[in-house]
Amino acid sequence: MKKTLALVSLAIFTAFPLAQAGIDDAKDFHPLFNGKDLTGWRIRNPNSHNSWSVLPGGILKNTVENGAHGVDLVTVRKFLNFTVRYEYMTPEDSNSGFYLRGRHEIQILGDYKSGQATLTGNGSIYNFKAPDKFITKPAGEWQTAEATMIGNRITVIMNGVKIHDNVECNRPTGGELDNKVTEPGPILLQGDHGTVSFRNILIKELP
Repeated sequence: MKKTLALVSLAIFTAFPLAQAGIDDAKDFHPLFNGKDLTGWRIRNPNSHNSWSVLPGGILKNTVENGAHGVDLVTVRKFLNFTVRYEYMTPEDSNSGFYLRGRHEIQILGDYKSGQATLTGNGSIYNFKAPDKFITKPAGEWQTAEATMIGNRITVIMNGVKIHDNVECNRPTGGELDNKVTEPGPILLQGDHGTVSFRNILIKELP
């Protein structure tokens, strides 16, 4: 019994620093989406119909019917070196993207049924590098992502798995705002291709 209590106590004291580390880490992140409205964001093409809406529970949703087109959403602020965290959810086969500096797309694709990582599949640095592992969750489930960009190098952890490790990417990946890859740029949520939902979009700026 004493041995059991000792092990439990050790587990508690071991877990506490880890939990505290998580709290300390999280406090350095700031929300890009306030969960209430589109403050801090702008429509990429102001002449287009706004396909984005804010739903209860702090969900930012882009709704695109089959055969129709939505519009991209861009942060007003620009960033150079940073770590960004976000959660997203799509229907099966729906296509979207999360752009770092508005130029480097981390692909979002409902490709769970395919079962394989590809150059243009979910989690890829679009048409540049496939994920190291296939990590897509089924349609309708929330997926998590953390992307770090320092200089021209990208690291991505998706659904708890590191799928890109310090990958050098010196060019835009398609659909970019411009080709000024060494300059600060906004976060861009692709809304033209398909339905996608986001929540808990957070950023931490780095030196």
